[in-house]
Amino acid sequence: MAKDAVGYALTALNRLASSEMLDKMGMRKSVERLAYSLTKGGFQVLTTTARAFKSGNAGNKPERLTAPGHTRDLFDLGVTDEQQMIRDSVQGFATNVLREQAEHADAAQQTSEDVIAQALELGLNFFAVPESLGGAATEKSTVTSMLLAEDLARGDMGQAVAILAPMGVANALTQWGTAQQQDKYLSSFAEENPPKAAIAVCEPRPLFDPMALATTARKDGNDYVLNGEKSLVPLAAEAEIFLVAAQTDTGPAVFIVEGGTDGLTAGEDPAMGIRASGQRPLKLDNVRIPADNCLGNGDFDYRAFVDLGTLAWCAMAIGTSQAVLDYVGPYCNERTAFGEPISHRQSVAFMIADMAIELDAMRMLTYRAASRAEQGKSFQREAHLARTLVKDKAMKIGTDGVQLLGGHGFTKEYPVERWYRDLRAVGVAFGGLHL
Repeated sequence: MAKDAVGYALTALNRLASSEMLDKMGMRKSVERLAYSLTKGGFQVLTTTARAFKSGNAGNKPERLTAPGHTRDLFDLGVTDEQQMIRDSVQGFATNVLREQAEHADAAQQTSEDVIAQALELGLNFFAVPESLGGAATEKSTVTSMLLAEDLARGDMGQAVAILAPMGVANALTQWGTAQQQDKYLSSFAEENPPKAAIAVCEPRPLFDPMALATTARKDGNDYVLNGEKSLVPLAAEAEIFLVAAQTDTGPAVFIVEGGTDGLTAGEDPAMGIRASGQRPLKLDNVRIPADNCLGNGDFDYRAFVDLGTLAWCAMAIGTSQAVLDYVGPYCNERTAFGEPISHRQSVAFMIADMAIELDAMRMLTYRAASRAEQGKSFQREAHLARTLVKDKAMKIGTDGVQLLGGHGFTKEYPVERWYRDLRAVGVAFGGLHL
């Protein structure tokens, strides 16, 4: 109801603001200040309560996905026929829908419901839910999910985050959720209208370390009480489920928090990039949740939880970097200076060649880490190497893309400035998505 009340109030104020009576009565500045306050402060309570999550007849054992039968002990770069079929559909959607809507979504700081609906038509949410719970997943699909993240971000990274965020929550519930948690929450992701959901790990602190959280979870009887603030949370004002990382007496843990819970509010702090994901701060002020909402039951691996989210960011950075490379090549071949294409200049040609080399290196390290994760092997080292390389080279590719376009790269008429801003997120993002 909070969302409706703010919406009605803003609608009424907008109509009033267009009236000439305000000038005659000398009230225009007062009404404008009120509208500004509602716009900035009214969204502090926007966490939706539209859906009621209820437990049914949960089994004794949670559903877990096994490693796919086609994987081998060796690092295999081959894409299966099924993966290629999925990629073809996603690439078409990314090119024809996400790329076309990218500038509008960035300006609106939101992915439209129409785009979300078209993404759901691809059925991607079903691949995060086991068959026994109404989904289509029969085996671990870390590599497949990574390919999807790359292809979606090649269309637009901001909208890709908004589409992938709920899948990240579903994947985490599949991998670590208890039988009760899966029955209550995971099955809803296989419905016709799956819930919007997001993972909240990052905190507004310099040199943030996901293994040393300032957000706390204090045990109080049969409940946990959460306090702290998260930053860069996608869909923060719209999500119906959050997975919130917090520090407990025994170390970091992740908690399932429903939107609309008392003390849970979404702030207002527009980000530099990936604006279409609707990222906002998430504040927790004595948020009380049942102890059963602590993710997992003895088998939860927080380090792997963070690393899988990091790989998702790497995959999206690869997709956006590929978009930059695809764009600057033809541009430099067509742009002429002193009677010849600028690509004939060695400095330009070498810069584009370096972008291609760096992109392939990013892709190899990320694929390697995702492949090991899919096979159930240790992948912490590989994930760290991938992130270390990607956060450096992806930002460099974004910078070089702007540089190659010269003055054009500094204007919104060309998409490289948006790609540059989006790629900056890779250096600060931790665990906000899952493969």
